[in-house]
Order: sequence, then structure tokens, then C-alpha cells
Amino acid sequence: VQLQACGGGLVQAGDSLRLSCAASERTVSTYGMGWFRQAPGKEREFVAAINWSGGSTYYADSVKGRFTISRDNGKNTGYLQMNSLKPEDTAVYYCAAAPGSSWFIREAYDYWGQGTLVTVSS
Repeated sequence: VQLQACGGGLVQAGDSLRLSCAASERTVSTYGMGWFRQAPGKEREFVAAINWSGGSTYYADSVKGRFTISRDNGKNTGYLQMNSLKPEDTAVYYCAAAPGSSWFIREAYDYWGQGTLVTVSS
């Protein structure tokens, strides 16, 4: 399984971006999908996750109410809509896929994309 994340860029505080994560195989439609991020000098952290059907989602407190995770299984693609961006959201964003039902646990994510850089200026 390969994941391709895109949609990053340079924006100003308060702006919006939508990240996309395209999967190479239809089997990913049965996996949980998640977004993680890593800021310079910091460890990778969880951002948001969604179960295989899109019926359940989970967010980090730092993005709750601003970010929305979704997916389109017909297109084998996941999304992360990011609104009201802040400079502290600056990071490389990674999408990942988790086979099985433990999509809300970081250790369940076996497949990772290459990352897309989001830079938010103040």
C-alpha cells in the first residue's frame, strides 16, 4: 500500500488548506486513516483519525473545532480540512493507514505517506 499526501503550502494565520491522501489500493477503503504532523525539532504527533466508513472520527485537542478529517472511499482518498490555521500548526503532515479496528491507536498505523509541508506565517 502506498499513500500520497499533497496540498501543503505557505499560508497566513487564519487561512485554510485542504490536504489530500491518495491510496494506491482499494483495500485502504477498509482501513482506518489518520493524519499526523511533525514540527521542526519535535516528535511526530497525532492530529486526526477516521474509521473505515467515515462514521467515527477522533481529533487532537489542539485542532478540535478547526480541522475536519473525511474520506471518499470511492476515490481511495482521505482529506484533512484545516481552517483558522495558526503558526503553531506549521509542520510536515503525514497521512497513514491502519488495518483492522484500532484506528484510534497510533501503533496501529502500518502504512505512511511521504509528508506534505504546511507553513503558517503570522
